[in-house]
Amino acid sequence: MPDVVATIDDSLLANERHFLYLFAMVRLRDPDLAEDAVQETLVAALSNRDAFEGRSSPRTWLVAILRNKISDMMRNASREVPLDDDPDDPEAGARQIDALFRENGHWHPAAVPASWDQPEAAFERAEFWTVFEDCLRTMPARLAETFVLREVMGESIHDICKDLECTETNCSVMLYRARLRLRGCLEQNWFEGSSKETD
Repeated sequence: MPDVVATIDDSLLANERHFLYLFAMVRLRDPDLAEDAVQETLVAALSNRDAFEGRSSPRTWLVAILRNKISDMMRNASREVPLDDDPDDPEAGARQIDALFRENGHWHPAAVPASWDQPEAAFERAEFWTVFEDCLRTMPARLAETFVLREVMGESIHDICKDLECTETNCSVMLYRARLRLRGCLEQNWFEGSSKETD
């Protein structure tokens, strides 16, 4: 049987670092606290790499460590980390999203998303990730967390529902809303801005 412990090395941790940071940002909504949580996670992973038995993927194992670090930070702060001044308002979000579509589910002509000019190239630019993280921060925390768990961390719908204590239908709705909000935010703050710079 191959030595699974050897898979937890500096190279793997470096590759997973950005995903861990995004996850921490969604939970903590503070760049400094997120960075601290990720650093503590990486140190713990290196120190306890022998505990990794290969029953899950390395990413799942690292996220479990990160979750514990985030819980410790919140507990030590003796209160929840404050989120945005604007509280989560699912009804307001639903109204904004519903306004984009006709009854048949197709876009209203005025709401059709603008063309994204070479999105692949955007992912290679560090500035894009800054805008991406800012867009996640403007999203209601639960939507952002659902999106990151599914689209960034690659967790299954079943595991997300178990973690967030929600139904699969609710999870699907949150993912749908998160994708729309993220798309709109990126169009406004990245893709449109990028196209204006080149005009």
